[in-house]
Amino acid sequence: MTPADLSLTVLHAVRRAVDDGALRVDVPPTVKVERARPGGVGEYASNVALTLARSAGRTALDIAGILEERLRDAPGLQAVDVTGPGFLNFTLRPDAGGELVRAVREAGDAYGSGTALAGVTVRFADLTESRALLVTETVVRLLRSQGADAGFGQDKPAREETGQPARDAAPERIHVHPGPYEPRSLGVDAARWALLRAAPQDRPLDGPPLLVQDERNSLFRVRYAHARVRRLLDNAAQLGFGPAYETPVHAPELLGVLGDHPVVLLTAARHRAPDRVARHLEATADALLAFQHTVLPLGDEKPSAAHRSRLALAEAAGTVLAGGLSVLGISAPERI
Repeated sequence: MTPADLSLTVLHAVRRAVDDGALRVDVPPTVKVERARPGGVGEYASNVALTLARSAGRTALDIAGILEERLRDAPGLQAVDVTGPGFLNFTLRPDAGGELVRAVREAGDAYGSGTALAGVTVRFADLTESRALLVTETVVRLLRSQGADAGFGQDKPAREETGQPARDAAPERIHVHPGPYEPRSLGVDAARWALLRAAPQDRPLDGPPLLVQDERNSLFRVRYAHARVRRLLDNAAQLGFGPAYETPVHAPELLGVLGDHPVVLLTAARHRAPDRVARHLEATADALLAFQHTVLPLGDEKPSAAHRSRLALAEAAGTVLAGGLSVLGISAPERI
C-alpha cells in the first residue's frame, strides 16, 4: 500500500461514514497522509479527524473513532491507532513493501503518474526568459502526468452552464527568479538541474560545482545512484540470480521514499514546484546508497531469497530515479 493508496483508503472511510449517517460533513476532495514523526505510532499518520471536527460539530476524537472502525479491516493495514487529540496512525502489513515493489515494476517509469488532475485545464503565458520557460515546460509535464490538460497559450473554456459566450482565460505565470540556461558550458543535465533544483523564486544553483563527481554534488548523487542500481543488476546476473518480487524486505527508509513518489509528483504539479521532485530524488538516492551494501552476497555467501528481494527493491529505486529524472528532462546514465 502506497501513501496515495492509504490516502484514498481513508477518504473512502470518510465517505462511508457520511453515507451511513455516522458523520454529517462535506466529504473532502483529498485526505492528507504523512509519514509518522520519529517516536510516533505506526508508519503513517493523518489529521483528517481534526480538520473535520468543526464542520461536523463533534470532537476530533469522536470522528477518529468513527473512522478507525471503518479502517480496521482495510486491505494492507495491520493496525490503526488513535493518538493525541484525534490523529489517526497507520501500521502497514509486513508484506506491504512487496506490494509496493511490484507496483513500481508493473508501472515502470510511469510509476507516480495518475488521474488526480483529470478535467483540469491549465494554460501558461508564452515566455522568453530562459529559466521561466524551462520551469514552466517542466510543470506542464508534471501536470500532464497527473491527467491535466496543460500547455501554453490562451484557453477558451466553454460556459454552457450559464449560457454565456466563451471568454479568453488569462494565462497563468509562474514567478521565477531569472537565470541563464547554459548547456554549452555545463551540459544539458547540469544546466537543467541548476535551474530546476532551486525553488523557482530562489536563485539558481551555481553551475560549475555540478560538474564535479563528488558526494556534495546532489546531481551526481542522484545519477550515480541510478548507475549503481544498473551495476547491482549486472553483478547479480553474473552471480546467477535476479530480483524476486514476492518476498517483502525490511527497509523502511527506502520503501518510504518510493511510496511517497506519487504524492510528490502530484504535489509538485499542484504547487508548480519541480524542485520538490529534485529534492525527492536526492532523498531516494541517499536511501538507496545507504541500502545498496546489503543487496549482493558477501564473500562465499550464496544468493538467498533475501538477496533477491533486496535486488528487487533496488531495481524499484532505480526505476523511480529514472522516471523522476525524465520528468525533469535529465538523463539517467547506465554507468558513471
